[in-house]
Amino acid sequence: MSVDVSPTAMILAAGLGRRMRPYTVTRPKPLVEVGGRALIDRAIATLLAGGVRQAVVNVHYMADRLEAHLAARASRMKIRISDEREQLLETGGGIAKALPLIDTDPFLAINSDNIWIDGPVGAVELLKQHWDAERMDALLLLVPHAHAHCHPGPGDFHMDTAGRLSRRRPGRVAPFVYTGLQMLSRRLFDGVEPAPFSMNRLWDRAGAEGRVFGVVHQGLWFDVGTAESVRETEKLLGRL
Repeated sequence: MSVDVSPTAMILAAGLGRRMRPYTVTRPKPLVEVGGRALIDRAIATLLAGGVRQAVVNVHYMADRLEAHLAARASRMKIRISDEREQLLETGGGIAKALPLIDTDPFLAINSDNIWIDGPVGAVELLKQHWDAERMDALLLLVPHAHAHCHPGPGDFHMDTAGRLSRRRPGRVAPFVYTGLQMLSRRLFDGVEPAPFSMNRLWDRAGAEGRVFGVVHQGLWFDVGTAESVRETEKLLGRL
């Protein structure tokens, strides 16, 4: 199975960016530039390359600046704003609040502090090709731990031969890292209220039913979540 229509994307852009200071003293994290391009512009480019033409973006820290930046990109992508000025809702709560603005099922969710370089099959296209609505509530784009540039963690998931995911085992290094791009079914949010919570809660619930899957990214990936990783990513991109 696959996705026949272009899904709407949710761009997660409401974080405070504390780990990216001093860059985020004067701008929201999605507007931090890496190699001369704002992170959110790179995320939008990844979506456009996969045929996505509409997105919902949540805003909180320095929301006015981010909205103004996005307004200048309206000719390339239809963008709606999910306003979290009054309360920051984290990843899961942010998507739950934005769900009424998302008009496709499934839909994409993408972080704004990662960078994807497409391989033979683009990141978005890979998710669209592997989506199976009968088996999946979530399909996560992964990268092998050894190829997770600028990512300091011990990995996130193990994956069986069918692509089904399980959590990293305590005291172990997991072979795959989540890249910040995923395809989700709306049913994953059934009965969920828009309160502050992480997507980990919904992944764990769906994973207990064997409905969280992964597919391996065929290109390059960079985790740009800290000030140090901004500089390191720029060095690595400069070698391409």
